[in-house]
Amino acid sequence: MMFRRLNRGTVVSLAGLLVGIGGLLVQWAADPSMFSAGEQPFGIAFPPGILFILGAGLLTLGTARWWWHPVFAVLISFWIVVVGGLAGQLTPNLFSPNLGTVAGNVIMTVGLALAGIAGVVGMIRARRSGTPSRA
Repeated sequence: MMFRRLNRGTVVSLAGLLVGIGGLLVQWAADPSMFSAGEQPFGIAFPPGILFILGAGLLTLGTARWWWHPVFAVLISFWIVVVGGLAGQLTPNLFSPNLGTVAGNVIMTVGLALAGIAGVVGMIRARRSGTPSRA
């Protein structure tokens, strides 16, 4: 099975991405109108971030033979949490009157931060050991 070959850092990083998706699902359930911009391509108000996070997770799995494979989880986490925070996209949701929006945003941010940190640590360890990611 593929998951047995993944190192702990990769598994934690992928779990963080799943938690991030869970946070987006909580936000979507709490306030679907928040994602009205995603309505154009999907026909319903859908959080497009789910597809980006899912894509990063699939790329991470698909490149698991190389030491640098968690870079995709790191990049999507950085983009959503750091760039989204600097652009002022995350903070309004943290102070929303809708408790579901706040909870979902916190869950998403914590999950993606975990994914990013675990990905960086995993890449450093794999590079230093000189072995592929399958530990």
